[in-house]
Amino acid sequence: MSEQDRGDQLRRAADVMHAVRERCVWSQQIDHRALVPYLVEESAEVIDAVESGDRAELREELGDLLWQVLFHAEIASRDPETPFDIDDVARDLGDKMVRRHPHVFGDAVATTPAEVLVHWNAAKAAEKRARRSVLDGIPTSMPALARAQKVLGRAAAVRGDAVPARPLEITTEDDLGDALLALVARARDEGWDAERALRARVRALEDEVRAAEPGLE
Repeated sequence: MSEQDRGDQLRRAADVMHAVRERCVWSQQIDHRALVPYLVEESAEVIDAVESGDRAELREELGDLLWQVLFHAEIASRDPETPFDIDDVARDLGDKMVRRHPHVFGDAVATTPAEVLVHWNAAKAAEKRARRSVLDGIPTSMPALARAQKVLGRAAAVRGDAVPARPLEITTEDDLGDALLALVARARDEGWDAERALRARVRALEDEVRAAEPGLE
């Protein structure tokens, strides 16, 4: 597919979204907040498709996730005070990625992934000057394990990796919290993804349960 064709298909998808918003009564009643559960669900389905390795499913689920982006942009385009549309979103994204890749679009040099991150973080810091804490910008709605790992990474820049030791005996919910945080810290130290690890183990448990269930007649 040529770059022109690719652009045409994205524009067509945006036009379809515009028509749906114009003519579908259900779509006309939806706002950003009401769309959030669908965004969460579609994001989770993309993750499932990635981890299952199903290419056809991944292609479909990426499309469903793109539809959520188009839907939010279409709603935003009709805001009476601060409207913006999908072109504004795409323009801002392109500009941001150019700024954050000076080794690609400028004269900076990065020959290792670590050097790429240095440029990325420097550009991001310049963009987010209004932030007062290294923790600003971490979504509170992230899954708890993933959020803990993110917070620990940011905290390391301020206070090192000090995390309460896992209690020898877990007798309270607070103890459980300390134990989970210690496990997430271990995952971070090892370069593991705590959220992905638990998803994989739960998926394996589901397979075990399904295998143990009697067949349906």
